Amino acid sequence: MKTKMRNLLLLILSLVLVFSMTACNKPEEPKEEPNEEPNVEQPVSEGPKEERSIILATTTSTEDSGLLDFLLPIFKEKTGIQVEVVAKGTGAALELAKNGDADGVLVHAKAQEEQFIADGFAKERFDVMYNDFILVGPESDPANLLTDAPNDPIKAFELIAEKQAAFISRGDESGTHTKEKSYWNEANITPEGEWYVSAGTGMGAVLQMADEKLAYTLTDRATYLSMMDELDLVIVTEKNDKMYNQYGVMMVNPEKYPIKEAEVQEFIDWILSEEGQNLISEFGIEEYGQSLFIPNAK
Repeated sequence: MKTKMRNLLLLILSLVLVFSMTACNKPEEPKEEPNEEPNVEQPVSEGPKEERSIILATTTSTEDSGLLDFLLPIFKEKTGIQVEVVAKGTGAALELAKNGDADGVLVHAKAQEEQFIADGFAKERFDVMYNDFILVGPESDPANLLTDAPNDPIKAFELIAEKQAAFISRGDESGTHTKEKSYWNEANITPEGEWYVSAGTGMGAVLQMADEKLAYTLTDRATYLSMMDELDLVIVTEKNDKMYNQYGVMMVNPEKYPIKEAEVQEFIDWILSEEGQNLISEFGIEEYGQSLFIPNAK
């Protein structure tokens, strides 16, 4: 009996020992790692970039003809530079630059441009393009210019004064007005009287006025062609060497004013480049059957 009891106790102790060892050897549950976000470097937010821009003082013909509306979006897409245009007569455009209110100029009165350089407001000018001046008037042609002076602006001005036919002058010291005054001077005529009206405004407005008053006026060919469908005016005198109309571009002197020198230089380089010159040569061909400006950068 004692032997059986002892054997039973040994069995129980053996079982307890086995269970204890099993419990001790039980693998530990993996600890959960804290759910941390990966350390990703956040991009630094940049403020809005400052837009690059220049102010271009120019003559009304480059705007009224639509040339700048054609060129400048292409230039901006290529360079990111916004060109803000102030279109006035050449004299007023140069005055704007002289006051430090423009970074560059694109005008068409070479003598005034050369004086602008001589006075220290620019260091250099560059030929960009040319077209020509024409005399336009009513279809009735009261001064008979189509018959008697189709290619002679001096004789045409003599006939207009002789017959006191209505004439509208730009009267604004623009390149066109400067050319007109040179014709009167060569003809030894001082235009005055009710027949001669000094408008003091841009080319587009002068053409409209001449149309309304059945008057003659001197205009650049590009602006006339761009407005031709809205006018009853016809070309009466054209195609003479004295009617040549050259355009030039200049940077305002950076030593004199705090201009956007780098941006202006980019504009000048581009408009004189093969790309810029080709675009100028294409302008107007599709709509008018001829280029409104002939590129001639050297």
